[in-house]
Amino acid sequence: MIRYYILLIIILINLGCNRRNQQEMNQNHQYTNALIHETSPYLLQHAHNPVNWHPWNEETLEKAKQENKLILISVGYAACHWCHVMEKESFEDSTVAAVMNEHFINIKVDREERPDVDQVYMNAVQLLTGSGGWPLNCVALPDGRPIWGGTYFPKDNWLNALEKLADLYKNEPEKAEEYAAQLTEGIHQSGLITLNETPPNFTKIELDTAITRWQNNFDLKNGGHKGAPKFPMPTNISLLLRYAKQTGNSSIQAHVNTTLTQMAYGGIYDQIGGGFARYAVDPIWHIPHFEKMLYDNAQLISLYSKAYAETKKPLYQQIVFETISFVERELYNGNGAFYSSLDADSQNESGELEEGAYYVWTKNELEDILDKDFDIFSDYYNVNLTGKWEGDKYHLIRTASTQEIAQKHNLSTEELNVKIKHWKETLLAQREQKDKPRLDDKSLTSWNALMLTAYVDAYTVFQKEEFLNMALKNAQFIVNEQWREDGGLNRNFKNGNSTIEAYLEDYAHVINAFLQLYQVTLDENWLQNAKQLTDYCFDHFYNSESKMFFFTSDLDAALITRKMETEDNVIPSSNSVMAHNLFLLGHYFYNKTYSDTAKSMLNNLKGEAINYAGGFSNWLQLYMNYVGNFYEVAISGKEALTKLKEIESQYIPNKLIVGSTKDSDLPLLESKFSKSETTIYVCVDGACQLPVTETHLALKQIKTEL
Repeated sequence: MIRYYILLIIILINLGCNRRNQQEMNQNHQYTNALIHETSPYLLQHAHNPVNWHPWNEETLEKAKQENKLILISVGYAACHWCHVMEKESFEDSTVAAVMNEHFINIKVDREERPDVDQVYMNAVQLLTGSGGWPLNCVALPDGRPIWGGTYFPKDNWLNALEKLADLYKNEPEKAEEYAAQLTEGIHQSGLITLNETPPNFTKIELDTAITRWQNNFDLKNGGHKGAPKFPMPTNISLLLRYAKQTGNSSIQAHVNTTLTQMAYGGIYDQIGGGFARYAVDPIWHIPHFEKMLYDNAQLISLYSKAYAETKKPLYQQIVFETISFVERELYNGNGAFYSSLDADSQNESGELEEGAYYVWTKNELEDILDKDFDIFSDYYNVNLTGKWEGDKYHLIRTASTQEIAQKHNLSTEELNVKIKHWKETLLAQREQKDKPRLDDKSLTSWNALMLTAYVDAYTVFQKEEFLNMALKNAQFIVNEQWREDGGLNRNFKNGNSTIEAYLEDYAHVINAFLQLYQVTLDENWLQNAKQLTDYCFDHFYNSESKMFFFTSDLDAALITRKMETEDNVIPSSNSVMAHNLFLLGHYFYNKTYSDTAKSMLNNLKGEAINYAGGFSNWLQLYMNYVGNFYEVAISGKEALTKLKEIESQYIPNKLIVGSTKDSDLPLLESKFSKSETTIYVCVDGACQLPVTETHLALKQIKTEL
């Protein structure tokens, strides 16, 4: 009993200290709003705005109805540069805040935590303006139906719009109601998927047509798409890499190599610390918006790994290793999970937030640091008009290979590589003394699954055990922290707490990651985990009428509409990833429901994919599985893992691996185990060729050509 009272006193003291600390922190700021109780770094950035921000929740939405006020929904994310600009210009301004507070219930949303909310109101803004982006600002009726919206607004434009909207709702509410009804109907109709009842028919002619039409948009000099801005689009390039491999199309392969090389040479890639920024604002990949996202870097690790497997270009290996080093140095929490992003902005010499301040250099700085090596360094990284950014600042960019620069300066490639390694170590240490970009330290399930897949892909190609070990740690984080007892996943992990019902995006990428992890470990637990999560998706996300999956679970609080995500973007759409998963699981378990659903999903989107390959590139990778042979490579026996590594030394995109070092009940392995030898079966839809014991003989049985 005494110990109980002592413990109670300690808890009360700590609570008192925590309250005092919170009060002291709030006293250092003139304003504090309801976001102070949130965990999202983006929401906390706005917790001391004079705007009376609220988080998105039932209480806030009910408040809007009770007070009969318009809702102002402002969506962004922690690493978003223009979100910070609008905050500084408008949301930190007391005059603007007074208007917002008087006429609106103001809600701040972290789009990374709540992509469902972002999806609905982004759809509204796209219907209204023809485009979208972040910050996303939308005004809605008290019931959540939108009437107006846009992206970034300068202060005067913002104030003018808000005052007109407030006047409209006060004096002509029937017009606001009319706008809301029309816009909400548009949101309901956009992206609506109906079942394609035409029998599925996937042909190479249609695939070729899609790629040929797409080629008109290729930038053959700089890579990627023509013009600016330039986004690295891993799913797009991955499709083209596979298409070139399976068709022998040398021009497509050349475009892939140009794109990957120019991105690696460009300023979008951090030449000193590794890792890619979000996108470049120019057509030559030079000046990025400097935020660095986990999901970009994860997918690019996977892409460059596959490209190395196909081409054996040393540059691609370098990019993989350096990007993994960046992720582990800057985004790893040390306990299996990965953080979300680094901000575009950091403090400059004057103590003000400035985009890219952490990454750029003056010529004088570089001369002082590099001394006698400056001339070679400046040639290698273009400390000249090519690399000039703003004022006296340079952002490093490459325009020539290491071999070309070495020859120009009468050095061997080995000698120059030693110098480059020294330059990077020296400048990275120097850069560490600057104010670092802000870290978004929440961990999102889907993005972690992408990083898990990246480690698997890197391990598959480079066979480094540390890559597999990190993949397993990350997988255990998802299982231990994000997988609930009811069978569902949570999306967010922050400060030791797992929160927010996961979205289809989370399930789809975790299932895919577990399937990939199974194929390098042959541990059937990962395969069974993938199946369990898939069955959960059928229970809570599936729409039997369209044979597609909703983005949100039926357990989620309803928004004004329930959307389906089908178009592949920087991250492939959740439905396209689910279709891939079902295709594989149908093979693994001989499950007709999985197989038929995958085929129906692809058939639903076939027309869009053929007409707009760039927006449905992950769907087209699935399409390729049906055009040519898709191989099931079954390896059974004590040496299965050794044989597996030998097979994975080649880039073979039209296969899955199934294997075991012991007897297995999986349909593809049934009755195939032998204690005396390890055998390899190459099968198509369960029909196997004669088993072989030598890897090179198995590889001869696999044809990648379409």
